[in-house]
Amino acid sequence: MSAPVPMADAGHGLPGLVDRAAMMLAGAKTAAEVLEAREAAGIAYDAAKRTARLSRAKAAHDDLLAAVHRAQADALEIEATAKRRLADEYDAAQARGEVASDGRPKTVGNDNGIPATSADLGLRRDQIHEARQIRDAEAADPGIVRRTLDERLDHGEEPTRAALRKMVVDAAMRGLRPQRSASRRNPLYVPPTPEQAAWRHVTGTFRAFAEWATDENLTLARRGMREARDTPFHDLDAKAIAEGSAAFTKIKEWFDAR
Repeated sequence: MSAPVPMADAGHGLPGLVDRAAMMLAGAKTAAEVLEAREAAGIAYDAAKRTARLSRAKAAHDDLLAAVHRAQADALEIEATAKRRLADEYDAAQARGEVASDGRPKTVGNDNGIPATSADLGLRRDQIHEARQIRDAEAADPGIVRRTLDERLDHGEEPTRAALRKMVVDAAMRGLRPQRSASRRNPLYVPPTPEQAAWRHVTGTFRAFAEWATDENLTLARRGMREARDTPFHDLDAKAIAEGSAAFTKIKEWFDAR
C-alpha cells in the first residue's frame, strides 16, 4: 500500500489540477473535449474537498485551509464554464437535428438518420438541465458564479456545489420571470436593453473599484501582493489581474476613439 500523501503536499498539488482543467477547457474545440475539461475540473474539486475535510479534522493552519478552499472555488468556476459550453453545444446540436429534441430516440423504420440521445453523448438529462441553468443564470446576472464563490471565500465558508447550485437556480429563475411593466409611480420608466444593462455593469464595476482604490487601500493591497507571492494561487491571481487590466484598457480605448 502506498503511503498517504502529506496534507501540505496535497494542498500544493491542487493548483496543478486546477491549471490542467483550465488549460483543457481553454483548448477545447469539441463537445467531447469540453466534457473532458469538465471531468478534470470535477476531479480537482473532489481532491480539494477531501483535502479541506482532512484539514478541518487535523486543525490545519488557516492559510492552508483557505488555499484549499480557493482551489475548490477555481475548480467549480472552470466546471461551471464547461457546463455552460456544453449547454450551448447540446442545444446547437438539437437545432441541427443531430440530437433528439426530447433526449430520446425517435421512432423510425431503420437506424439511418436516428438522432443521438443524451445517453449516447455521455450526458444525463439532469446534467443537461443543470448546464442550461448555469448558462441562463450567467445570462441573467453576469458573473454570478464567480461572485457566489468569492462571497463564500470572503466569509471563510467552503465553496460547494450545493451552495453554487442554489444561487444559480435563483438567478436562472429571475431571468425566466417576465420583465416588470413600467412602474406606476414613474410611467416614464423604460427597462434597460441588454446592451444598456451590460454597459451599466461595466460602469458600476469601474465606479465601485475607483471608490475603493484609495491610497490607503492600494498600499494595503500592495503589501498583500508581496505577502502572496509564495502562495499556491499567486499565478492565478496574476493572470486574473492581467486579463482584467486588458479589458479595462480596451474599454478606455473606446472612450479615446470617440
